Amino acid sequence: MDNNRTLGQRLDDFYGLEQQLSSEETQIRDAVRRFVDAEVRPHAGEWWQAGTFPTDLIPKLAELGVFGPTLPEQYGGLELSPIAYGLMMQELERGDSGLRSFASVQSGLAMYAIYRYGSEEQKTRYLPEMARGHIIGCFGLTEPDAGSDPAAMRSVAKSVPGGVKITGVKRWITNGNLAKIAIVWAKDDTGTIRGYIVRTDAMGFAAKHITTKASMRMSVTSELYLDEVFVPEDHILPLSRGLGSPLGCLTQARYGIAWGTVGAALDCLNEAALYAKSRIAFGKPIAATQLIQERLVDMLSLTVDMQLKALQLGRLYETGVMRYPHVSLAKRDNARAALVVARMAREILGGNGISVDYGPIRHMANLETVDTYEGTYEVHTLIVGRDLVEENAF
Repeated sequence: MDNNRTLGQRLDDFYGLEQQLSSEETQIRDAVRRFVDAEVRPHAGEWWQAGTFPTDLIPKLAELGVFGPTLPEQYGGLELSPIAYGLMMQELERGDSGLRSFASVQSGLAMYAIYRYGSEEQKTRYLPEMARGHIIGCFGLTEPDAGSDPAAMRSVAKSVPGGVKITGVKRWITNGNLAKIAIVWAKDDTGTIRGYIVRTDAMGFAAKHITTKASMRMSVTSELYLDEVFVPEDHILPLSRGLGSPLGCLTQARYGIAWGTVGAALDCLNEAALYAKSRIAFGKPIAATQLIQERLVDMLSLTVDMQLKALQLGRLYETGVMRYPHVSLAKRDNARAALVVARMAREILGGNGISVDYGPIRHMANLETVDTYEGTYEVHTLIVGRDLVEENAF
């Protein structure tokens, strides 16, 4: 045993992956970790139970650079590596999946949609302000009757002089009631799916906060209602054409999830191990029992697998060979593995495991959402299966 390393260091980096990170990447990770430890973890249970998002943290998150950090500096980004971005998402999700989801939607969905499919004027107008946290965005793709099958969306954008009028309903929209702009996907007059920058103060636009969630309670989740909302011509994303456009954004967000879930698993693993060492039963710490050690090793094994998959996915990304099935496999496996780790941690904590004074029950409930949204386990299974055998089973 390496007695010079703390328990947390041994759990966090059991396979020595720290050596594969650049000094910039570790500095960025550690800065976000310090922020989360100081500003988020002490209050996360309270916020989660109350169902509130700490909006006062938005300027501080912007100062950390977590909004669009991989984008060019001219658009407010930091031009960081994909791995640095992944580590940011990992540390945010150590605090809470809802916090990571807030940043992930802002960066990987709303900002990326404008960067990838927007005009130069749109990018210059919106991205720097979004990077500063002055404009929060949301991403309106999912509908009440079109979740895993977004091509079945019913939202339409009817051409009118000077632009379009959008009518439709979007559901399960993260940041919906916080957003100043919504990236809304709707079918144009030809039935082609296009992206539109919609101001949330536009006439006919309404956001309703969903308050019945038993998961992701710290995240603001909404229904968006659009009743002939006028969108001017210069707010149509000119390069968006077809379902591949929103799915391209989802690939970016799913990449962040593959990393973020590592953070949730690490938080659960650390809390379970520390608890096991301090909890005395039958005259000794429960960590000194074979059953608990086996459970901790199982949790560690799952977490190391997650770390290896996320790191290799990041290497594929930064070398330009990452494909969306790669992301699907990592999102599928890491979200499910983190959920299993959280359940094991909750069990180790016994009766205390159901209290939000401890992290595992909160992570466990949140991860039920993470396992489902942005592509369920089953949908990602079929995406990877199709890539393997070149047969569509949808």
